[in-house]
Amino acid sequence: MRNTARWAITLGLTATAVCAPLSGAALAAPGDAPSALYAPSALVLTVGKGVSATTATPERAVTLTCAPGPFGTHPAAGSACAGLAAVGGDLSALTRVEDAMCPMVYDPVLVTVDGVWQGKRVSYERVFSNDCEMNAHGSSVFSF
Repeated sequence: MRNTARWAITLGLTATAVCAPLSGAALAAPGDAPSALYAPSALVLTVGKGVSATTATPERAVTLTCAPGPFGTHPAAGSACAGLAAVGGDLSALTRVEDAMCPMVYDPVLVTVDGVWQGKRVSYERVFSNDCEMNAHGSSVFSF
């Protein structure tokens, strides 16, 4: 009896998982379909102390998804996505805020970014001299 119940539950869940998307598509009107698919933009950003990704231990990590809309665990997902969009997703093109005042203390901070930006694979690594310098770059992209 237990195997029969387990089999029935498994079959029911499988049928629901397979058929539910089909029933929603069947109910949708042809005019409701999106005109074009978006290219995915989802990134994982990490910060750690050190100068190399092989030796630095990540201290913080956030997710950032920009398409179809800004969300994720990044505290300023909207402005971070806007900053990335302004440079076409080229993280090395993010510039330093000119009026930022940072101490001249060498306490290296490593930022890594991995993921997909508009359908293209992204892998980025940069060492900043300290936290202040990191936060002064890229508007709010590295502020997490």
